[in-house]
Amino acid sequence: MWQAYHSVSRVEEALALLDRHRQEARIVAGGTDLIIEMERGQHPQLGVLIDITRVKGLEDICLRDGMVCMGPLATHNHILGSALIRERGLPLAQASWEVGAPQIRNRATVAGNLITASPANDTITPLIALGAEVRLSSLDGERSVALEDFYTGFRQTILQPNEMLSAISFPALDDNQRGLFLKLGLRRAQAISVVDAAIVLSLQDDGTVSEARIALGSVAATIIRAPAAEEFLVGRRLTPENIAEAGRLAAETARPIDDVRGSAEYRSEMVKVLVARALRQLTRDSLDTGLPSDPPMLWGKDEAKVKTGLPAQLTHLPDTPIESTINGESVLVRSGQQKSLLHWLRDDVKLPGAKEGCAEGECGACTVFLDDVAVMSCMVHAPRAQGAEIVTVEGLAKSGALHPIQSAFIEEAAVQCGYCTPGFLMAGAKLLEEIAEPSRDQINYSISGNLCRCTGYYKIVKAFEEASKAKMRQVED
Repeated sequence: MWQAYHSVSRVEEALALLDRHRQEARIVAGGTDLIIEMERGQHPQLGVLIDITRVKGLEDICLRDGMVCMGPLATHNHILGSALIRERGLPLAQASWEVGAPQIRNRATVAGNLITASPANDTITPLIALGAEVRLSSLDGERSVALEDFYTGFRQTILQPNEMLSAISFPALDDNQRGLFLKLGLRRAQAISVVDAAIVLSLQDDGTVSEARIALGSVAATIIRAPAAEEFLVGRRLTPENIAEAGRLAAETARPIDDVRGSAEYRSEMVKVLVARALRQLTRDSLDTGLPSDPPMLWGKDEAKVKTGLPAQLTHLPDTPIESTINGESVLVRSGQQKSLLHWLRDDVKLPGAKEGCAEGECGACTVFLDDVAVMSCMVHAPRAQGAEIVTVEGLAKSGALHPIQSAFIEEAAVQCGYCTPGFLMAGAKLLEEIAEPSRDQINYSISGNLCRCTGYYKIVKAFEEASKAKMRQVED
């Protein structure tokens, strides 16, 4: 495990640490992939982690000189919640909605998704279709690279050991451009892509395509373009015949493999299907974005933004105590620094309410609030608790009174074995903070990252509905 965990207050501090430690160091933004890989022993050389999660302004998303720009702390929920990206970069918003669950999207950054470099990572595909570029920074200076040129092979990039991905940008879609992202997964939520596709078209007034960009994911060692299909579409209208031919040409570009999610033959066929389906949708006057208008984010009143940055850099060594506020009480703990936040809370703080069901962000049983944001604590390093405010399931009850979601679970018999219950309670409490009267869809979205093997969810959803009614009665009283 790591030997030094640095929480920086400025980007310059991060760059200096990278320059000093090179291959031994790694940036932590979301860290959702990194913490799992380290626990599996995949990065034995890493001894230094550089946490940038409390540097102000790095999550900003803005329009500058016709370019949509985002910082390295822009999470998938920041993307999903951005009106600018929904309007001027829709495929990226659609891909972000497909990533994980609210607790994952609150931590996982788009920059991290790009750096992990898996061909199944959802946000790479739309960004390549949108013509994105990345800015790489080091003490030696900065360079901008087209995202397509960032990748050299399977999970390989040109990022140098002393560089940090400091910004992502792409040309904002104009009024004559339309874009779409579609994904095929094996389940409705938290699914890894079997195949995904993003298409961006420039259209003339008569519907003729003047430019086409088609990117395909999970069908080669890297995200790839479909140049033959792109060239075919230029100068043509989107007739059924032309759409079918473009799908066929795109499928010929793919070079998929057989794996547990699908055979190569199936993937090639699905490329043809997805590209044709996306093109048909792009011909419609009213485009169905597939995005909910008001999805639950579970991200607190500050929308997971850094409101108060660190005043100075902090360094944790394996024996440095962690000081935090947990369930409203100040604590100082001298052990567990190299653990995940989940194991630190359970083993060292002696709060066993959060559970480990999967240790990889799939089950939601470990959900806690970190600085008011719902996160999977199994995917957060323990030193992130330094100076933070944390709420666990033990802290939901106030002054001896159960939280409405806790009472509703009892009244509706929404508990069987109870192992997953803390995670559901935390998701429910944060949902009701955010949306006083959630719809059935919003309830389902809020627990898409929480798995239950006992109840079939019917009583859980009913408990959420009853908790909403009870909380509204409290407000009225």
